[in-house]
Amino acid sequence: MTTTRAALTEDDIRTLVKGATPDERALVAHKLCRRIDTLPLTPEEQVLAQDILRVMAADAAELVRRALAVTLKSSPLIPHDVALTLARDVESVCQPILSFSPVFTDEELAEIVRLGGPVRQVAIAKRPRLSRRVTDVLVETGAERAVEVACANDNADFADATLMNVLARFERSERVLAAVAYRQTLPLSVTEKLIDMVSDQVRDHLLTHHPVSPELALQIATGAKERATLDLVDQAGRSADLKAFVAHLHRNERLTASLLLRGLAHGHMAFFEWGLAELAGVPHHRTWLMIHDAGPLGLKAIYERAGLPARLLPAFRAGVDTFHAMEFEGGARDRDRFQKKMLERFLTQPHVGARDDADYLLDRMDRLAERAAPAMQTA
Repeated sequence: MTTTRAALTEDDIRTLVKGATPDERALVAHKLCRRIDTLPLTPEEQVLAQDILRVMAADAAELVRRALAVTLKSSPLIPHDVALTLARDVESVCQPILSFSPVFTDEELAEIVRLGGPVRQVAIAKRPRLSRRVTDVLVETGAERAVEVACANDNADFADATLMNVLARFERSERVLAAVAYRQTLPLSVTEKLIDMVSDQVRDHLLTHHPVSPELALQIATGAKERATLDLVDQAGRSADLKAFVAHLHRNERLTASLLLRGLAHGHMAFFEWGLAELAGVPHHRTWLMIHDAGPLGLKAIYERAGLPARLLPAFRAGVDTFHAMEFEGGARDRDRFQKKMLERFLTQPHVGARDDADYLLDRMDRLAERAAPAMQTA
């Protein structure tokens, strides 16, 4: 092997085969692998290099086999049979090869996922590219940690149905659900199912980074979700010191877009004002002016300064406009009336265009009207 022998001595080759200690053989194995991977080889030299790699893969010392696996983990030059041998080796040897080697087929990776156990599954889940063939099998048979790692891998390709299977199989795993929620892109169906399943912080990330339907945005605004957050809204309405209350929520990462929208939908305008002031770092009196007296651009400016998601701005504007209209009309701002008026405003928003969404909103208004009717009769 002319090229390789020019860079390596006869003593190097001899040490690889008959080295006195595993450390000596591992050092030479690393050196040989580097030369094989970087030097141009003739076809004859490639054959000889592959034979040398097979000698390394059969070495009794784990250090030697690991030197081979780590040094050539991303190389296309490693023989296919050597890669399969290393994939069946101990954990320290199999992990780098399974995580990076391009010589495996999708069918081989899927078979290793089915039969290889959690360590190998996690290694495969970290690969720089995962096809739907492999992610399907990972979700179907993989351990929880492996599925979490795959879902956190934005280079893993998931079919929509496969992500839905993740939610069904791991509905009680906060780590897996969070990994799905923090993917760069999500289908709408997965986003909306996740809303019901995750913590406040993850839910706010979903609302900020992924689109949701007008129906779901409205459900969140009117309190159909998240009982604990509703309790916070009620506390906000009763709080004697809103400034301290919102500062406490902010410190504990509870002052979210969904909480503010829910508070506004329930008529707690002062809570919304103080919350926006806290997030934007602007005094309350200036925030009040921007929300109420600064024209159509005031709310947008303070909203953007607060770092709230742009896609929810129309919903907040509808709430503010509704609040103003009800004040102008002089009506009592009870919760049901406010929600009913807000729903009416939502029907006129540009982002509520689909017939299904309008039907949902109308149905919600009808139910609110039914709830309000007995109260009006007894008044």
